[in-house]
Amino acid sequence: MKLLNILHFPDNRLRKKGENVAIYDDNLNTIAMNMLHTMYESKGIGLAAIQVDIQIRLIVIDVSEGRNEPLFLVNPVINSKEDKIMFEEGCLSVPGFYEPVERFNHIKYTFFDLKGIKHEASAEGLMAVCIQHEIDHLDGKLFVDHISGIKRDRIAKKIKKQGSEGLVTARKDVPYSI
Repeated sequence: MKLLNILHFPDNRLRKKGENVAIYDDNLNTIAMNMLHTMYESKGIGLAAIQVDIQIRLIVIDVSEGRNEPLFLVNPVINSKEDKIMFEEGCLSVPGFYEPVERFNHIKYTFFDLKGIKHEASAEGLMAVCIQHEIDHLDGKLFVDHISGIKRDRIAKKIKKQGSEGLVTARKDVPYSI
């Protein structure tokens, strides 16, 4: 499997929107497996194709403790949301930064698997937050869009500075980045 390059905020390519997947073939499977490998190697729990500069509506997620229950969501759509919560989020495209973001604790959604079969599902807690976060990526949004402009600008400046000095490591009290 190939390790893909994850784009970092404020890279404008993160603002592109993913195109619906229409062809379910070996190429899609290869992209999904490379994304999964990249997510695991980066200590993430979710990764959208947009984050690796592939403009399709594909997400990989694994929130399991054993890191052995991957979920592949193709063309995902959230159909209903309930119970707003504040959730401390981080992001592989915004390395080293964590901010509280308002999300929904319960969602119902539809998606296609890698074979093109449609599924309906529901999620709560961390899984629901992760799906919302990754679908935002597919729509050209980042978790920093949910915080104040002042904080967002400060984060962008720090990440640009880190480019020449190396990236900040993950916080010890937050065991993952979405």
